[in-house]
Amino acid sequence: MRRTRITPVLTAVLGLAAGLLAGTPPALAAQPVEKGPAVSIAADTYTWKNARIDGGGFVPGIVFNRSERNLAYARTDIGGAYRWQEASKSWTPLLDSVGWDRWGHTGVVSLASDPVAPSKVYAAVGTYTNSWDPGNGAVLRSSDRGATWLKADLPFKLGGNMPGRGMGERLAVDPHRNSVLYLGAPSGKGLWRSTDSGASWAQVTNFPNVGNYVQDATDTSGYASDNQGIAWVTFDESSSTGTDATKTIYVGVADKDNAVYRSTDAGATWSRIAGQPTGYLAHKGVLDATNGYLYLAYSDKGGPYDGGKGRIWRYTTATGAWTDISPVAEADTYYGFSGLTVDRQKPGTVMATAYSSWWPDTQIFRSTDSGGTWTKAWDYTSYPNRSNRFTMDVSSSPWLTWGANPSPPEQTPKLGWMTEALEIDPFNSARMMYGTGATIYGTDNLGQWDSGGQFTIKPMVQGLEETAVNDLAAPPSGGAQLLSALGDIGGFRHTDLTKVPSMMFTSPNFTSTTSLDFAESNPGIVVRAGNLDSGPHVAFSTDNGANWFAGTDPSGVSGGGTVASASDGSRFVWSPEGAGVHHATGFGTSWSASSGIPAGAVVESDRVDPKTFYGFKSGKFYVSSDGGATFTASSATGLPSGDSVRFKALPGTKGDVWLAGGASDGAYGLWHSTDSGATFTKLSGVEQADTIGFGKAATGASYQTLYTSAKIGGVRGIFRSTDKGATWTRINDDAHQWGWTGAAITGDPRVYGRVYVSTNGRGVIYGDSSDAGGGDGGGGTDPTPTGACAVTYKITNQWSGGFQADVQLANTGTTAWTGWSLGWSFADGQSVTQAWNAESAQSGAAVTTKNVSWNANVSAGSSVGFGFTGSWSGSNSKPTAFKLGDQSCSVT
Repeated sequence: MRRTRITPVLTAVLGLAAGLLAGTPPALAAQPVEKGPAVSIAADTYTWKNARIDGGGFVPGIVFNRSERNLAYARTDIGGAYRWQEASKSWTPLLDSVGWDRWGHTGVVSLASDPVAPSKVYAAVGTYTNSWDPGNGAVLRSSDRGATWLKADLPFKLGGNMPGRGMGERLAVDPHRNSVLYLGAPSGKGLWRSTDSGASWAQVTNFPNVGNYVQDATDTSGYASDNQGIAWVTFDESSSTGTDATKTIYVGVADKDNAVYRSTDAGATWSRIAGQPTGYLAHKGVLDATNGYLYLAYSDKGGPYDGGKGRIWRYTTATGAWTDISPVAEADTYYGFSGLTVDRQKPGTVMATAYSSWWPDTQIFRSTDSGGTWTKAWDYTSYPNRSNRFTMDVSSSPWLTWGANPSPPEQTPKLGWMTEALEIDPFNSARMMYGTGATIYGTDNLGQWDSGGQFTIKPMVQGLEETAVNDLAAPPSGGAQLLSALGDIGGFRHTDLTKVPSMMFTSPNFTSTTSLDFAESNPGIVVRAGNLDSGPHVAFSTDNGANWFAGTDPSGVSGGGTVASASDGSRFVWSPEGAGVHHATGFGTSWSASSGIPAGAVVESDRVDPKTFYGFKSGKFYVSSDGGATFTASSATGLPSGDSVRFKALPGTKGDVWLAGGASDGAYGLWHSTDSGATFTKLSGVEQADTIGFGKAATGASYQTLYTSAKIGGVRGIFRSTDKGATWTRINDDAHQWGWTGAAITGDPRVYGRVYVSTNGRGVIYGDSSDAGGGDGGGGTDPTPTGACAVTYKITNQWSGGFQADVQLANTGTTAWTGWSLGWSFADGQSVTQAWNAESAQSGAAVTTKNVSWNANVSAGSSVGFGFTGSWSGSNSKPTAFKLGDQSCSVT
């Protein structure tokens, strides 16, 4: 059962995002910092992939292009948007470039594919309309099918993960004049329109209703009490011809008494449609222009979880007649209707879903006579036995059975739940796709429904990875390459990163796993903690996570919290929600309260000494040397005062602890202790850090490789150090940022350079380095470039006293470079303060940048990029001349 995805956003994240969204760097509080190693930034080439899970989250929208075959998109509530690849039958992620500062833009509330120019696609983005998301929403626009995007910021928030997110689509392109788009906004912000292909937006001030439906007016957080606003926009393409703006437009509003409005003059005026049903919300409004019918799927709630009653109505556009075409009597509904679609090849064919029918299953309805009669995907023969028009093949994602063996009328795998998105391919009547709370299902032989046979439903979700990751662990031995703790679907044991595991963790099935750990010297022993409505909140494995058995809970436990295993697996320390820190010898059959450490502390273990455990809470570090029975507060000072902290002990060395975290209004960064937390040294070059992990040491290195999600040298990214933090390499790039990556990170103890990165909705990302085992740092060759060159200099961000710039250097000649050195002069006294992907030196106004080791070679026709932060006062004009050695470059 899929839970409301309100992933706790750390104070650190909120503070950082608030600073960057305001256009200025977040301020760090002044504090004493011990002198640490100098930090330099180089770059490395990484290949990024997902550890395959396939799905794992709610898909509230699927959009097919109406003019190009096989062009389809899917939107997720917190994990971005995807484009369908017909050749591979898989999805390609489109919003991985969303960075840390705009993490909310990974929530997609609506998508629109341009029916006139199919290469154009639009996404309305923003995750929460309340304070959880500090930034406003935006409409992204792309002219290359989502490969790259431009952004139009909005003066209000959007809610890709808010109640009502399955309604829609809220964003629509005029099918005749495709420079015109409409967007339905939440929070009482009304209807918005763009007349320049999404570059700018203005409110349609004469639209008469901003909506009034809220899920729960008493919710003080603003999550359930927000006005769900304008729900969908539908154009009647038959009302205009050529490039004239479409005259007739229908708009759905979250108002049970006034749910549908219409304009017949291309949006100049609007009116409520007379005679419409009341008492329900119209989740979907889909037009069959061939037959002149507007179909509407209604529910008494906004969804996607709730909905206890529903109807389906048909509006005849020519006569204004309303007809209740619901497939069942109102008294027999215990669910709302959604998932509305029509077959564009056979316009009289209509389908809809009982989206909120959780038990025994969702239902799908189909009519071939415009709603005159209906058939069901399944029905009872004699209760509780069912007869299905379909068969289900989940062999590509076998975990979709949840390892369950339910009694009839339930079946496994379930047909679905939260089925708000269902679409028939407009070019292929045999293909249907629909989203659920866990995957995208589909069929390629839907015609069997009408001919009396059974159609086959399979996952159509490969490439769409939507899990929210809470913790990661990579054991040094055993069959598991990776163990993951996930929201909503528990977690997985990956023995092959390229294959979907057969099952999530079971016995018990946590709804969300919050923490996991293994015994460092005996990695067959694994422990995990998590959330469960009823039952234990801790579980153990003695075979490297392949099989599990439940532990017992101390009194008062309400959630998983954090858990740690002794280095030899002989004992465990657990800090669950609802109870204080506890310790146990053996596998958690009897827990004893720990003393000296506050409830809610984050706990970890020393990776060498089986009796040493660590904890952190509210700026204090705690140490136990008796197996977790008693803890003593360290005298270390200067650590983050809040609880946005993650720390780990280094394998192989007793007492070696790294701690990351903090907030932009206080201590924030990366700390290191070599005396079991008695003292900590802050790394001066790491401005902000949120995770820390360890991996196999580089060739010739004596210390394990460090990985962190951090801000170093003014740049947010995923960083690696092979020299104990003396130098850092940014290993991701701007195309691979994945929003918020602050929950967990770990290297691979068996593969140098491999790193596993948590995301909040894009699954488990792992990266492999092109560097087979060398170290980090700069120091390129002495460059001797020759031939023609071109330079693009772009200021990407500017604030009072500082700026950031990107430089692209192109080899426009006919000979490859084996090294390069680019020089220019600043006219206004600017200074380079930190460079990446290049070494930089400055003398007066003259700046010289040269390659680092990995980007020395630039073939003819290719280019190389680097960036830097700088200081300025007065003016910040761009350089007008650049030289590659003695060769002048053209400036573009």
